[in-house]
Amino acid sequence: MDKEQKLEELKSLFAQMDKALIAYSGGVDSTLVAKIAYDVLGDRALAVTAASPSLLPEELADARRQAAEIGIAHEIVATHEMDNPNYTSNPVNRCYFCKSELHDTLKPLALARGYPYVVDGVNADDLGDYRPGIQAAQERGARSPLAEIGVAKAEVREISQLLGLPWWDKPAQPCLSSRFPYGEEITIEKLQRIGRGERYLRSLGWQNIRVRSEGDTARIELPPEQITEFVSSTELPKLVAAFQEFGFLYVTLDLEGYVSGKLNRVLTQTVGRHPSHWTNCLTEAGDRGRIRLRGFGAKPFS
Repeated sequence: MDKEQKLEELKSLFAQMDKALIAYSGGVDSTLVAKIAYDVLGDRALAVTAASPSLLPEELADARRQAAEIGIAHEIVATHEMDNPNYTSNPVNRCYFCKSELHDTLKPLALARGYPYVVDGVNADDLGDYRPGIQAAQERGARSPLAEIGVAKAEVREISQLLGLPWWDKPAQPCLSSRFPYGEEITIEKLQRIGRGERYLRSLGWQNIRVRSEGDTARIELPPEQITEFVSSTELPKLVAAFQEFGFLYVTLDLEGYVSGKLNRVLTQTVGRHPSHWTNCLTEAGDRGRIRLRGFGAKPFS
């Protein structure tokens, strides 16, 4: 299917729902889901954003602004994954505990408000990486329209552009807890210093960046083609001083550059196979290019 056909398939999927609550982070994936849900369901669609220390304040502001531009009703709820030592100890399945907290918050809200479905922004490409959070959502009956229709990340951007969404090319911005290597404890203070570091780099004009936390060291990642310009145009002593003010002792630059999912490499080195094999969220090839999600909540909540 081309992008126009997949858009129609997504609309048809929502047309089969009476009401839907969207797990809405403000990223390009969940924003597209929110847009289509609103276009089809109108005031029977509700976008809900989880606020926690792992979400940058500017990302929450973006979520508010984008929801207002779409027109969809939008609410913010607090989640408390930082109270769970299974999460803060940062095991390899950390995201499972984060998404468990999210959907344990959203599902009761949906039931209380009469929304028979909770849907998220998981896309087809996400199923090929190690994403234990998908399992947590699956266990709680959430649906993933983009994955169900087989919409890949690039197609999310294409469909968003087709619909005239100005943020169609917005860089991916996973939660700040993804900046830690597995096993390093996550604290609010560490999340704040990462947030301050990334905010500082964006103020210098570098948008698609990551600041990784490795103990007392900040490791900066940016696209490989920008590394030479970054080194030649940045006042490095000033940058180091700023990061030390944020709480880091050392600042390094990753010479390989930004690569999505890089921190999962330790899993392949440990077990000798791609970490996507670790998840119980299995997929089957479906008809018409769809991805059929085994066990996903095709039925409404009861």
